[in-house]
Amino acid sequence: MKIDYLIVGQGLAGSLLAWRLIQHGQTIRMIDDGRQNASQVAAGLINPVTGMRLVKAPDTDRQLRLARCFYRHLEGFFDQTFFFEKPMLRLLSDEKEQQRAHKRCQSPEYQRFLSTILPHYPGLHSPFGLLQQQQTAYLTTKPLLACLRQWFKKHGILINDRFNPADLTLSTPLTWRGLTVERLIFCQGHENLENPWFDYLPLKPVKGEILTAFSPLPLIDRLLNYGHWFIPLDKHMFKSGASFDRDTRDTQPTARVRQQLLAHLERVYPTAAAHAEIHQHQAGIRPTTADRKPFIGPHPVHKNIYIFNGFGAKGSLQIPYYSQCFIRHLLHNHPLPTDCDIRRYA
Repeated sequence: MKIDYLIVGQGLAGSLLAWRLIQHGQTIRMIDDGRQNASQVAAGLINPVTGMRLVKAPDTDRQLRLARCFYRHLEGFFDQTFFFEKPMLRLLSDEKEQQRAHKRCQSPEYQRFLSTILPHYPGLHSPFGLLQQQQTAYLTTKPLLACLRQWFKKHGILINDRFNPADLTLSTPLTWRGLTVERLIFCQGHENLENPWFDYLPLKPVKGEILTAFSPLPLIDRLLNYGHWFIPLDKHMFKSGASFDRDTRDTQPTARVRQQLLAHLERVYPTAAAHAEIHQHQAGIRPTTADRKPFIGPHPVHKNIYIFNGFGAKGSLQIPYYSQCFIRHLLHNHPLPTDCDIRRYA
């Protein structure tokens, strides 16, 4: 049997890329063994203005527009809500950040994303005020991936197994377990470190832990950014995270990090943390990169083997945009954006 694409990995990157390719009439097979990946644990936070310097990347407007459109399309197809738009409050940490926030609010290019600075907000402790952010949201990645996985299974697209490089015959076209494959695309997350074709790329995995908890007291209806983040899922359930551990690659949650996350939350939102009942404590490995840009493009020698990976904590915002760029490259030979093209590491 001949197929156009074999995609390895059914995280958010592999799933959204596969969906786009199918919409373009391409024949697809995916291989994934169903083990927990970072996308299933991720909070799916979408925040266009980030970092200590409150920076918006040049393509943020387009990325946000495409993400909103793509997720609304999937919501319509599966008749389920995945994309929740909600304003965010960034708790300012000192006078320097307060001054920087004032400057950003006055900049025309940031006014769609930042509105004003509040001196205080009921229930929150922030001595230097709170920056009101707009165009923020979160994506419920786990139910979205579950819907996509079920659909891929139903249509005979998903192979529930683990990819073994020994099963691949390097040729043109490629062959894998009796399939003739025009192009192979790796979307393996942090497992790319063991990929024999792309292990030269500087992937820098980071372990993160997240709490899901119940509060008997009603929660504020705002996302919070205070070095960590807080997401109210409804009036009483919330998520909070995430930790950053660059030295550990297991996915076991730890009591130490649980205490740290609750302590950070208690400093800024004491009523939520003090009465929190932890329902779930999860850990995942983010596929972050050395330059914080994705890895996209063909192998320097084997031109029919590709990578689409390395989105880190910004995958929910960036993957719809970069998957569109990648498909234009695959189907119409359009050049890839230079910031993501792996030729920068040739």
